[in-house]
Amino acid sequence: MTPLSGRELDLINEARRAVLATLARDGTPRLVPIAFVFADGVLYTPIDEKPKTVADPRDLARVHDIEQRPDVSVLVDEWDEDWTRLGWLRLHGNARLIEPRGGSVPEHANAVSLLRAKYLQYASHALETRPIIRVDVQHATSWFAT
Repeated sequence: MTPLSGRELDLINEARRAVLATLARDGTPRLVPIAFVFADGVLYTPIDEKPKTVADPRDLARVHDIEQRPDVSVLVDEWDEDWTRLGWLRLHGNARLIEPRGGSVPEHANAVSLLRAKYLQYASHALETRPIIRVDVQHATSWFAT
């Protein structure tokens, strides 16, 4: 991946949310707002303890989508009523789950640490026991009004 520009890095590091796009089995896009961190070309988004439609986070539709088709996009945008301040960054990459056990323990622990540093709300979530979605970013596209 080509390194992100300074402006792109500012946007992704300052953003509090993004939108993850996966593809359902029938090809329908599935969009989910996410909390995330970005480090060294990798985006991490937790499957946290906010209420879900299923008990096991591995049963979420987005997880099944990623297992079937790991190609995903993430959109980070900056909105302002002053349209000269608009901007967006779209990241394309391959996603997979990293688990709190097995071969990805150090990476999982690092992702949890980064997420807790960015979002104080995660201090009370048991992220260390839940899977995290890892997106290896392969391509980025952006647009800024000025």
